[in-house]
Parts: sequence; C-alpha cells; structure tokens
Amino acid sequence: MPVICIANQKGGVGKTTTAAALAQGLSEHDKRVLLIDWDPQASLTVSLGFNSDNLNLTVYDVLTSTIRNNGRPTIPDATIPTSNPNIDLVPANIELSQAQLDLVGAFTRELMLREMLQPVRKDYDFILVDCLPSLGLLTINALSAADRVIIPLQADFLAMKGLALLLSTIIRVKDRINPVLEISGILFTMTSSRTLHSREVIEVTKRAFGDRIRVFDATIPTSVRFKEAPAAGMSILTYAPKSEGADAYRLFTEEVLHEKS
Repeated sequence: MPVICIANQKGGVGKTTTAAALAQGLSEHDKRVLLIDWDPQASLTVSLGFNSDNLNLTVYDVLTSTIRNNGRPTIPDATIPTSNPNIDLVPANIELSQAQLDLVGAFTRELMLREMLQPVRKDYDFILVDCLPSLGLLTINALSAADRVIIPLQADFLAMKGLALLLSTIIRVKDRINPVLEISGILFTMTSSRTLHSREVIEVTKRAFGDRIRVFDATIPTSVRFKEAPAAGMSILTYAPKSEGADAYRLFTEEVLHEKS
C-alpha cells in the first residue's frame, strides 16, 4: 500500500492540515490510514487532540530502537487510535528534534523510516508521513520511505521560490536512494480566488512545471476554519464538514484516490 510523504521545507504551507484532511477524506472512502507525525513540533499529534507531552511512546522511540537494532519498540507499539476508527497515529513530541544528531552516525541512516514502516505496510491502505519544514535527514528519510510525495504550496511568490530546491532534493533521492519515488503533485493551499496574486502564482507554476509535475485541480482556500479545527482536535472535514475548505479537500482526496499506483 502506498506511503505518501507530505513535504515542503517551508513552514506554514499547510502540510499538517493536508495530512489530517487527506486521512479523513480517505477514511470516508473506507480506507485504513496510518498517520506518521515526523515533525518535532508535533503539530499533527496536537491537532488530532493529543497532548504531545503526555505520551508513553512516540515515533522517536521507534527510531532510536531501529538505529540501535534493539527490536522494540516498533511502529505497532507506538501506534495510538484516533477518534476515527479508520485512522491510527504514530505521534511525535519535541524529542524527535534529537533525531537529526542520532542519524548522523547511523548505518544506512537514510533508510531508517523505510525499515520502521515495512512491517505495517500491509496493514493499511495508505500511510501518510507529515514532514517537518526542513530538507535535513528526517525529510530525506521520509522521501526514501515513500512511494509518492505531495507538495503543499502556498499561493504566494515567496513560497514558490523555494520549490526548485525541494524538487532538486526529491530528484536526488529518487536517483540515489529510492527509484520508485514519484511526485504526486503540487497542491495549492491558502489561495484566494479574489486576489490577482494567487491566480498569477498558480498560473506561473503551471507554466513552469505543468508539463513535468502535476498541479492538482483542487485548490485549498484561505479560511479561519483551518485555524479553529486543530484547536478542537479535528480535521477540517470533521470540524466543518460543509465548509468550502472541506469540499476542496474532498476533491483533492478524489484526485489522490484516482492516481495510478
């Protein structure tokens, strides 16, 4: 089953919102989803209603076990159920920030997450990895473990400028580590159809990359609902199921589901 990495080295572009919403959207199609919080800020863990400071096991515990080849804990040991029976979570907390140092001297350091996920791939229809805003070893691990990568991109000129660096990193990982890795596409977030700037950024991106990289038809609007949903411990599809943002993410989910494996 596909492992999808949601990545962008720029923060605040909607990676966590996209991970939570896509998981919920997939669950509405009766898909079993495992969410991996791969960010020391633990935004995904917190946004699903968990206290990141009060966890028995996290993804960092599994990572250190894998690096040391201890055998335990594994991903199933650290997995916790969410309020949705079709969605499980491997949570994170600030301890994951130590991982960058831990990985430096590790043997096959780029492949730790791939090894961690291997035993559970058959148990889920989709595994979604919410990456941190960085192109360091944690993100390289996520790209090395993934079958596909989704790039949330704010419809803003400055956000677009960093896209070339991310694409270069993805290409290097595909060439040297993970030949099956493919770019699912670019998902525009925080868009406003009423502003010329948003429309221009989308058009420029389509002209620059459209013949090589898919740009999803769905565009995610700017809305205060996206700030309210995590505070309530819910995805936008659960918190405001009839909102424009929820509709956009449902359209995006359909595009992901109909993508060729």
